[in-house]
Amino acid sequence: MFEWHQVICSVLFIVAGIMHFAKPKFYLSMMPPYLPFHKELVWITGIAEIVFGYNLLLPKMQAASAWGLILLLILMFPANIYMATGEKFKKISPIIRWGRLPLQALLIWWVSLYL
Repeated sequence: MFEWHQVICSVLFIVAGIMHFAKPKFYLSMMPPYLPFHKELVWITGIAEIVFGYNLLLPKMQAASAWGLILLLILMFPANIYMATGEKFKKISPIIRWGRLPLQALLIWWVSLYL
């Protein structure tokens, strides 16, 4: 049986991954200009969030998926810094832009519970 927090964590990442395909323009806008292959990176990270999020619910895949999500969260940190500091994001509340940075640490901690 799953713990409620495990299901919520799993669903959070699955929904986030789906949003990469439902709202690709938003995710593309967050890509730092120095990274190549923006469209492909958005697709890959979306697929990874869906797969790893789902696999958090599978006992044999749980630890590997947790490590995958931790790595993904670390790799996505530059995009969050770009969003927090980028001029083109000034219309978004600073609370949201800057709040995403500590949220990454909280998500890493949460996912680490499944190692």
